Amino acid sequence: MKRFLIKNCIPITLACVTIGLVFLSMLIHTQKLGQSLNTVERIQQSGKLRLITANAINTYYYYEGRPTGFEYDLASAFAKYMNVELDIVTPGWNNMFSYLDQEKGDFIAAGLAITRERIEDADFSIPYMTIQQRIIHHNLVFGPKNIDDMVFRTFHIRRGTSYSSRLAEIKKSGVDLKYILHDNIPTEELIAMVHDRQIKFTIADSNIALLNKRYFPDIQIGIPVQEKESLAWAVRKNDSEMLKEINRFLLYANEKGILKSITEKYYENTRDFDAYELKKFHKRIETRLPRYKDVIVEESARYGFDWRLVAAVVYQESHFNPSARSFTNVRGLMQVTNATAKEMGISNRLNPKESIRAGIKYLDLMYQRFDHIEDEYQRLLFALASYNVGYGHVKDALKIAEEKGYDTQSWQALKTTLPLLSKAAYYKKTQHGYARGWEPVQYVERILTYFDILKQKTLS
Repeated sequence: MKRFLIKNCIPITLACVTIGLVFLSMLIHTQKLGQSLNTVERIQQSGKLRLITANAINTYYYYEGRPTGFEYDLASAFAKYMNVELDIVTPGWNNMFSYLDQEKGDFIAAGLAITRERIEDADFSIPYMTIQQRIIHHNLVFGPKNIDDMVFRTFHIRRGTSYSSRLAEIKKSGVDLKYILHDNIPTEELIAMVHDRQIKFTIADSNIALLNKRYFPDIQIGIPVQEKESLAWAVRKNDSEMLKEINRFLLYANEKGILKSITEKYYENTRDFDAYELKKFHKRIETRLPRYKDVIVEESARYGFDWRLVAAVVYQESHFNPSARSFTNVRGLMQVTNATAKEMGISNRLNPKESIRAGIKYLDLMYQRFDHIEDEYQRLLFALASYNVGYGHVKDALKIAEEKGYDTQSWQALKTTLPLLSKAAYYKKTQHGYARGWEPVQYVERILTYFDILKQKTLS
């Protein structure tokens, strides 16, 4: 095209000048149009939503080559809502707001509390979670009893957080405490240092503290140092259209149960374990699991299961004890019944390898029976519940859910209706009758806790 124009514009004619001016006018108009696009229009035009976040257990991290984390899942739902792809930008905690200001990302989702200082740097969405700052210390270290008792103690915190702002306020009020600021260190790393007794005190939001209690059972979640705060997403100052779009999404996510589902996935079972149970599990990961790990890994791969999930099931069933026996006379590492053992083709339930093979094969059978469920995670929860209470009772609970108008592909629905199988008003109308329906709910949630701990320990 260029060669054609050059050839025919020598000598220059009025027609060539006119064509040139038209092209120049179009170029200038396109540039101005690009400059005038607001954030939402630019996202829709580019097809990409850029999330600024931090690598942390409560926000965004990779597991088995896949991104995960509360903020990531919620941001992914936002991208789906906008019908665009999600791009992740992780500049380090201390650089997030500067990246936002420089338009290197479209919004920040990183577990940010709304504070006076941050409101000066960005605009915030409607809140999606309420938290409270808490002191974290080791079980063998006495923590402050109140704010005044923080005097002369040293706290290690990350620079640029709501924790540093709060400690500065407390110090200014006359409490002679000390605090050391760390750059770009995740809160869970400081919690780990408390657990290992490298430092005595740190501060963490209550949601982060509860998550990390699983991995560091010797920590103590101490007194609150601040009134309850709200977490929200941040956008550039005066970016009104982006703020409206986020708020519309958060209202939609709340109405459709998306926010509740993601919240429960990460935080639902954070309070169910005491420190003794957690410490016992951590110890048995080291002392008992290695005996059976190879066969768990091998058999899990055969059926496409994450071996850590299967290990969590084995622990929930038997605490890695091959001689375990329940009051219903199920036996072995995976508590296989006689009938299931025969169905799965094994002869000795007390043989660890046979028990594991039978258990995984049976779990896969349950998983295949829910092939109509599109979401793999939800499907897995249904399979685990069926492994515990039986497929028939799960089907009964789903029938109740359907009658009540619940989403029958949602664990939340099954979690609500399974306990109803212990009530005569419900189980008398079902095909398989009475069941202790609260047990499979607890069973699944405990397995998810063990699974999460095994993932975070990154065992190879």
